[in-house]
Amino acid sequence: MKKRGMFGWSILLVALVIMTGCGSKDKAAGGKESETFTVGMEAGYAPFNWTQSDDANGGVKIDGTKEYAGGYDVAIAQKVADGLGKKLVIVKTEWDGLIPALTSGKIDAVMAGMSPTEERKKSIDFSDSYYKSNLVMVVKNGSKFQSATSIQDFEGAKVTGQLNTFHYSVIDQIKGVKKETAMDNFSAMRVALQSGVIDGYVSELPEGISAQSANSDFKLVEFKDGFKTSDEDTAIAVGLVQGSPLTAKINKILTEISPEEQAEIMEAAIKNQPAANLKD
Repeated sequence: MKKRGMFGWSILLVALVIMTGCGSKDKAAGGKESETFTVGMEAGYAPFNWTQSDDANGGVKIDGTKEYAGGYDVAIAQKVADGLGKKLVIVKTEWDGLIPALTSGKIDAVMAGMSPTEERKKSIDFSDSYYKSNLVMVVKNGSKFQSATSIQDFEGAKVTGQLNTFHYSVIDQIKGVKKETAMDNFSAMRVALQSGVIDGYVSELPEGISAQSANSDFKLVEFKDGFKTSDEDTAIAVGLVQGSPLTAKINKILTEISPEEQAEIMEAAIKNQPAANLKD
C-alpha cells in the first residue's frame, strides 16, 4: 500500500475543514445560527405555489431573480419562518431537483405541495402535515368525460400525471386507460389537455379548482368512486433533511395553524392566483 505524503495530508486537512464549514445549513459563519429559512419550491403549481411579478398578496422574492413566489405554500412558509424568527428565502427549483437540493444543503426545507410518501421518507424527513386534499381529474370542458362519477369512466381515455408523483402511479387503477407519458409540470399538462393530446390529467382538488376558475376550457371532475390512496399520499408536509433540528420546531408552529385557518389561506390562494399561470 502506498503511503500518503505530506502534500496529500495537507489536501485532506483542507478538505476536512471545508466539509466542516459546509456541513449545516442551519449554521452561519462563526457557528452562529443562520438568520434565514431557505425554502425550495417549483413556483409553478397553483394554488400551492406560483410565480408572479410583484409582492402582491404576500408574494416573496425568489432568490436570484426579479420574480416573486406566491400561493398556499408561500403563506405557510412565511408563518414557519416568522415562528422560527428567520427571514424567508424562496429558491425556485424544478420538481426533480427539490430533494437533491435539500440533501445537498442548498435549501433548508421543501414546501412544494409535497406528500410524505414512504419512498421519499427513505431519503428525507417530513414535518406533520399542513394540508390534506383529494385527487381529482382535470378534463376539457365539453368533453364526454366531464360528467364522469367514477375513475372507471375513463376507460380508453388518454390520461397522464406529473413525473415522479403518486398522481401518475394511481392512473393504473383505471381499467383499460391509455396511460400517457408522465410530464414534467402542470403547465405542460394543461397545454397537452387544451390541444387534445390528452383527455385528462390527475391532480389535487385545489389545483383542479384553480384550473377551471382561471380557464373556461378546463373542467374539474370529482368522483364518488375515486382513486384509492393512503393518508400519506394526500397529505402535504414540509420536507427536511434526516435528523434536522428544525423538525420539532416546525411541528410546533404548524399546530398553531388550525384547519379553519388552513382553509382560509387556501381559499385566498385560489382567489389571488395570477390567471396567467394557468392560461398557456
